[in-house]
Amino acid sequence: MNLDLYLFNLINGLAGKYAWLDTLAIFVAENSEYILAVFLVMILIYNFKKYWKMGLEAVIAAVVTRFVVAEIIRKIWFRPRPFVNHQVNQLINYNSLEASFPSGHACFYFALSTIIYFYHKKLGIAFYIFSLLIVFSRVFVGIHWPSDILAGAVIGVIMGFTLNILFRKHAHKIIKNYNN
Repeated sequence: MNLDLYLFNLINGLAGKYAWLDTLAIFVAENSEYILAVFLVMILIYNFKKYWKMGLEAVIAAVVTRFVVAEIIRKIWFRPRPFVNHQVNQLINYNSLEASFPSGHACFYFALSTIIYFYHKKLGIAFYIFSLLIVFSRVFVGIHWPSDILAGAVIGVIMGFTLNILFRKHAHKIIKNYNN
């Protein structure tokens, strides 16, 4: 048995054992977008002047990583979801024709978390922890392989890091041109 299947069975095997855990995993897997979006908006409302740039860069990095980078990879290499070829504890319905690799949620949330981390370490760590809960729940409910999650997280962090460098370099040029 390969490691990916082993880890998937270990995590997904917990599904169906505790109703409260299933409910929590389903809620996080299906509603994570709204939870972190509300949290980010609350941060912006709290101190827009301080955090607007962080919020803008984080959203741009997350969207580019998810809807450009991840989609290019999915077009090059299609990997079916675990429930297509294996018996799983599938807790939510999902499109079997949509590629599993890399996890779009992992790409999105880890890019977002990385940008936030560069601006505010403690807040970034909180976003990383919540991102881990989100992606773990996607395996738990049976719609992603652990390697989909790992690849998406790595892509998200690398893209967040790369785009952070580009954002800072670009901002420096704008400030330099403004001062001249």
